Amino acid sequence: MPDAPMSPPLTQNVQDETGRQPLPCGSWPSRVTADLVAGKTLALSEVSADGDHVYWLERRPSEKGRTVLMRWGQKMGVQEVLPLEYDVATRVHEYGGGAYAVRHGQVAFSDKRTGGLWFLSTGASVPVQVAGAEGLRYADLRFDSSAHTLLAVREDHRAAGEAKAALVAVSVPRDQQTASLEHVLYTGPDFLSSPALSPDGQHLAWVEWDHPNMPWDATRLCLADVVRNDQGQIHGLVNHRILAGKQTPESVLEPRWTEEGHLYVVSDRGGVWTVWQVNWQADANNPESESARLTACAMPEGEIGQPAWVFGQRSYQPLPGGIILVLAVREGVTQCLSVTNTGQTTIFSAHPDQCPVPLSDGRFAWLEAPPDALPTVVVGSVLAGVETVVRRSAELTLDAADISRPETIRFPVEKNGPPLGHAFFYPPANSRFCVPEGEQPPMIVLVHGGPTARAQEGLSFKVQWWTSRGFAVLDVNYGGSTGFGRDWRERLKKNWGVVDVQDCIAACQHMVTTGRIDPQRIAIRGSSAGGMTVLVSLASSPLFAAGVSLYGVTDLRALAAETHKFEARYLDGLIGPWPEAESVYVARSPLSVAQRIRAPVLLLQGMDDKVVPPGQAYAMADALKEVGTPCTLHEFPGEGHGFRQEATIRQAFTEELAFYGRIFGFQPAADPNGTLSAS
Repeated sequence: MPDAPMSPPLTQNVQDETGRQPLPCGSWPSRVTADLVAGKTLALSEVSADGDHVYWLERRPSEKGRTVLMRWGQKMGVQEVLPLEYDVATRVHEYGGGAYAVRHGQVAFSDKRTGGLWFLSTGASVPVQVAGAEGLRYADLRFDSSAHTLLAVREDHRAAGEAKAALVAVSVPRDQQTASLEHVLYTGPDFLSSPALSPDGQHLAWVEWDHPNMPWDATRLCLADVVRNDQGQIHGLVNHRILAGKQTPESVLEPRWTEEGHLYVVSDRGGVWTVWQVNWQADANNPESESARLTACAMPEGEIGQPAWVFGQRSYQPLPGGIILVLAVREGVTQCLSVTNTGQTTIFSAHPDQCPVPLSDGRFAWLEAPPDALPTVVVGSVLAGVETVVRRSAELTLDAADISRPETIRFPVEKNGPPLGHAFFYPPANSRFCVPEGEQPPMIVLVHGGPTARAQEGLSFKVQWWTSRGFAVLDVNYGGSTGFGRDWRERLKKNWGVVDVQDCIAACQHMVTTGRIDPQRIAIRGSSAGGMTVLVSLASSPLFAAGVSLYGVTDLRALAAETHKFEARYLDGLIGPWPEAESVYVARSPLSVAQRIRAPVLLLQGMDDKVVPPGQAYAMADALKEVGTPCTLHEFPGEGHGFRQEATIRQAFTEELAFYGRIFGFQPAADPNGTLSAS
């Protein structure tokens, strides 16, 4: 297919009232450079506290995606904790999380390259391996109160068949002569997470679930008494009981203890995830006691909780005196609140990405992720907000007019159906250029992955890259997205490839009626599960003039047969039981509707992807080419499910921009040198 003719540049120098120069959309020079998106921005995550020290992880694309453990103190400043050869990450459930723990200056971590569990004692510079062998993985690490035992979720891949989950206790060495020992405390359920030790060290709570459920479908909250040896190290559990989730399916997540010995948990038994107090001392032998064992806390409106794709998430934080910090999602927007036991709320004057964690001096540490600035690790307070910036993801100089801010969009999704759908709309934004008179901007529809995730309002370069070049962006929270309650989440049950597609089309049609975008230049892009929605949407509606799928699902049968343990039965809920519902799997697969796709498609695929193997991209490219649909497949060696390397990210964004230029008829501007430096 020949390239579309390029729109000629405007020759008249007619500025708008702000002094910006009109220029065809898509061709605007942008300060959001490929270097900024790919290599100079650190991916910050998992902020934690140890006394008055702050710890966090940062993934560095410039180091081939290596994840580094960092530490900050008021006197010592910022330090890298571990030697260069360590990569702090885990592949438990394939998505990882909870890969490190700190207590009293001691550090335990999972090393991605070896899979082993490592320990760094206070004042030491070289860690020692305390557990691990070929085929073993560790996550959700927690120290006990004495810091001489480490609790973890272990995933064992040594035998054929599915990996086995276990709660384990690893004794950490007190000196160079002390050997480490690993004890299996509990095994049996298909999945385990969130080991939470009571402050007196006598009780362990955790979450478990079994196939075919996902953790947002049905889990169980469990409790057992801890058995210790003569040295005080944990080596067993007794008196196991189920506190919630045994009789009625509910999603219970994130058990946490207070200093006073109260146990809290997140549950959606009331229709939305929110915080409940657990009466864990109730009669475990009374089958009727389960319904009364959880007492709803006085919480603000909104959903408090997140889908447990990764370990180590924090949606709330109990504090002394009955106060609880929460992250509440309302109308798609996250707000951090301090809540008393009577329900009185104080707004946290910040934009935390995860619930803030307390420091010993009364302040808090958190990852600040506002809609108009880059993420930063910060220290501050409830009322004052950010007081100290500890670490920036990058040092960036952008005019406020260069940043597009999200607008909440509500749109009808079904006649006489559920509440209105939700999306964030980002108009084009550039301090130097504007949309010419008589032109409407092209729009890119973003389809988040999961599909049980959500569009979020924090500053994202996958949005700003486009808006700063003259695109509008629509980020859709289709049915199945979290943050809107269980009913909205379950609209996708048995309807993946139907409801998500219908909602994206409905959101798009709504924006067309507003007259704010060019209805002839709408593209849709998504990764992983979102990539499947992209391809089916292209086959279902002529609204979309182009589509981009990043490591997207194309064959649901192959996904059901080839995917890893965590998602092995996920499709039972989204599509139907496998293989009994094979005909539905075939009908819903993008490969089955490839002949209906006429818009050009760009496929971007990692060659080492174990979640959606490259074969799915190959098959889709062949099917599209067979019916004459323009399709480009770009393969990236060394990349898995989600691109990590600087060169890959830069090339993927640059190639996608050029793809839209060919389809929509504009010449992308040359990418100038970046305007930032790593902090």
